[in-house]
Order: sequence, then C-alpha cells, then structure tokens
Amino acid sequence: MTIFALLSIPLLACGLNLMVRTRQWMEGIYLASAVGSFAATVFLAGEVLRQGPVSGSNGFLYADHLSALVAVLSALVYLVCAPYAIGYLRRDQADGVFAPKGDSRAELAKLRMYYSLTPLFVFCMFLVVVANNLGVMWIAIEGTTLASIFLVTFYTRPTSLEAAWKYAMIGGVGLSMALFGTVLTYYSAHQVLGGDSVSALNWSVLVLQAPHFDKSVMRLAFILILLGFGTKAGLAPMHTWKPDAYSEAPVPVAALMATAVLNCAIYGLARFYVLTVRCLGPSFASNLLILFGLLSVAVAVPFILVQRSSRRLLAYSSIDNGGIMVLGLGFGGALGALGMLLHMTYHSVTKPLLFFCFGNAQQHTGSDSLRKGAGGLVHALPITAPMLLLGALAVTGTPPFSMFQSEFMVLRAGFMGQHTGVAVIFVACLVAIFCGFFHHVAQVVLGPPRGLPPEPMCRWKTYPVIALSLVVIVMGFWLPSPVYQLVNGAARILAVQP
Repeated sequence: MTIFALLSIPLLACGLNLMVRTRQWMEGIYLASAVGSFAATVFLAGEVLRQGPVSGSNGFLYADHLSALVAVLSALVYLVCAPYAIGYLRRDQADGVFAPKGDSRAELAKLRMYYSLTPLFVFCMFLVVVANNLGVMWIAIEGTTLASIFLVTFYTRPTSLEAAWKYAMIGGVGLSMALFGTVLTYYSAHQVLGGDSVSALNWSVLVLQAPHFDKSVMRLAFILILLGFGTKAGLAPMHTWKPDAYSEAPVPVAALMATAVLNCAIYGLARFYVLTVRCLGPSFASNLLILFGLLSVAVAVPFILVQRSSRRLLAYSSIDNGGIMVLGLGFGGALGALGMLLHMTYHSVTKPLLFFCFGNAQQHTGSDSLRKGAGGLVHALPITAPMLLLGALAVTGTPPFSMFQSEFMVLRAGFMGQHTGVAVIFVACLVAIFCGFFHHVAQVVLGPPRGLPPEPMCRWKTYPVIALSLVVIVMGFWLPSPVYQLVNGAARILAVQP
C-alpha cells in the first residue's frame, strides 16, 4: 500500500491543480503533495529496512534498498523545492516575468501549468524507482523527459524553446538507444526464461538468471543502455543539452533535474550494470563506465574555469558529479558502490542549495552573470550570500563537508582496483574544478559591491536555504543511521559478483 500511496499522491495533486481556480489552492495542494510524498518514501524505506524488498501488483511494483534510497532522495528534493517554488513564482508574478502584469488569466494559466506538471514530473520519477519491469522503467524515464520539456519552455522565450527542442531531440535519441538496449536484454534472456512472458522483463527475475544470458547480445545491450541512460544523466559527450535546459527552466525545476532526474538515470544504468556483471563479469561494464565517468569529469573542467553564467556553472558541476557517480560504479567492489551512493546522497542535498542561492541572486539582480563587476552579493543578500559560499565549498568536496568523504571513497576504490592512472587524472580534475568554481562564487559574493539595496526577506525562499545549509553542515559530521543502512543495503546490491 505504501508504494501505491507514493505513486498516487503526486498524480492526485496533478489532477486537482488542473481543476482548482485560485493560486492559494494550487500552492496548498502542491505543498501537501510534497509533504505527503516525502512521508510515503520514509514509510517505504522503513518497510524495506524492516523486512527487505517489498512488492505489489504480483511483482509489477518492487522496492529494495536501492529503490527506497533513490525514492527518499527524490522526495527530499521535491520537499525542499516546493516552498521555494512558491516564493520564486510569486516574485516572478510580481515582476511580470511569465505573463503581463494585470493579466490574471494568463498568470493563473502559467501557475496551473507549473503546479500540475511538476507533480506529474515527480510521479514519473517515483515510477522509475518502483517499477520492477524494465520496460515500464524506460517508459517512466521517458515520462520525466516529456513532463520536463514543457517546464523548460515555461518562460516562452526564444532561448527557452530552443533549449527545450535541443533537450527533446538529444534526449529522444538517447532514450531510443535505451529502448533498443532494453529489447536486446529481453532477447538475450528469452531462451532462459522460456514462455514466462508476464515477468520476463522484471528485474527481480532477470537478476537471478543473468549468468545464463546470451553474452554477445548482452554486450551490445549494455552499450546501448549506457549511451541511452548516459544521455539522460548528461554524461559526456551526450551532455550538451544540460547547460541550455538548466539555464532556461525555473530554478526549482532545474534543481529537480540536476538531482532527482540525475539519480533516476544513474539508477536505471545501475540496474542494467548488475545484470551485465552477472552475465559477463565485471571488466566489460566497468571499463566502459570508467571511460565515460572520467570523460564527464574532464569535460566539465574547462567549462567551469571559463564560465560566465551561474546556471551553466551548475550544469557543468552536475556533469562533473554525475561522472563521479559513474566512476564509483565503474571502479566496482563494495567501496566503489558505497562511494557512489554516498555521493548521490550528499549531492542531492547540496546542489539544490546552490540553485536556490543563485536563483535568489538572479531574481534580485536581474542577471545570472559571473563576470567581473557582478559582485557584492554579501551586501545585498546577507543570508543567501554566505550560504552560497558554504554550498560552493561543499559541492567541490572541501573537507570536512560530506562530499569530500564520498569523493575520497571513490578515489580509494580506484586505487584498490588498480586504476592508478585514472585516479591521478581524477584528482587533478577535482583540484581544477575546485579552483574554478570557488573563484567564480567568491567573486560574486565578495567582489566589489554594485550598490544594490538589500532584498527584503521572503520566508518561502529563505527558509529552504537555511534548512539545506544546516543539513549540509550536519551531514559533514553525521549521517543518520537509517540513511546509512539504506545506502549500505543498496551498495550490497551493486557490489555484485558474477
């Protein structure tokens, strides 16, 4: 019943917000869906911790430690984005950004679009992680793309339409490859599974029979899956849609895309990685993951160093962190899997903080520029600006923040796996990214003031920043035991031996 509640809450919120006629009702339903979704994921995680994997609908829905972890992280991002979105959209509405001032019908239509599509977007993400059937999982990932395309076009600027078109085209090609990979996975297994057509694509069934799959077909299937879900995750060289989409989408949507959607794409890739390792052994899949992971981290370096836009800076940071997760998975073993999942957890908390801080700055200054002369935020935004510095230190893996721990764990896994050259390049890239990222943030926060007046505090936009900052600080020293149990249980799933 918990899985059904998890899927029903955002879907119900989507339907209700299509019918209500006032902004207050839309905001209330949206907030309630975020709180309810997070509560449902907590209950689901509790069930998994108590009794192991749970399922429903005759095995059609399935949740183990990995599913529960990604669901909790997605719901957490949704929860913190919900109040921020209310303050963010109210400010845009007051400034006449998405509709002419005084045109109440156009404003209400825009708000209805946002408050209906975002829960639908979240529903698709939840379906990704609780769908046992790999075909349904692919459909759900495609659903996240379709819902988010309309959110990228929210402001209907020419650049928004261009970004959405680019996102749709590149994402469509990538997910087509993922579909072919899913079909080939079924083909490689059909002789083993015989006539059991109902559960033939259920992951819980396939993982038991994976050693007997057709090995040649499975090699091709994993390559297509890596290219397909790697495009959704924004791994290089399939990353080119990310900077444009993150620059044009509303800040809360961009935060969801940079964390929850990234996690879902890595989750789908990890499920097929387990099947491939059990079929072919670890070396084939691991080498491909290491190649794409290291390439993603390396590609992010020059763009971060010369970046002039805060949103694009965060996009390339997301590419970098996605590469780190894939590297951890590729390095393999218990340590690599644990480092990857811890990095996913810490990144899901830290990256929304940066989006919110830069979003506050963009709304106050009217620009997302990082150029010289764009400084002095510490005077205009006395709460947001220090939190932006904190988030920059955390996301670049500065000790004692939590992402240093996960990056160090991934690095250790690389050395233990005899990938010394890759580990050295990885460290060099991380140092360069730290220098570039922190230079930009320090210039914006501490640079010469621009004479902007202090912004009046908006509780909807300020409290999520403060709450996330406290969580980031606390997680540098302490990870709650239930969360670590989820991470550890998920790592055991991914640290599979053939």
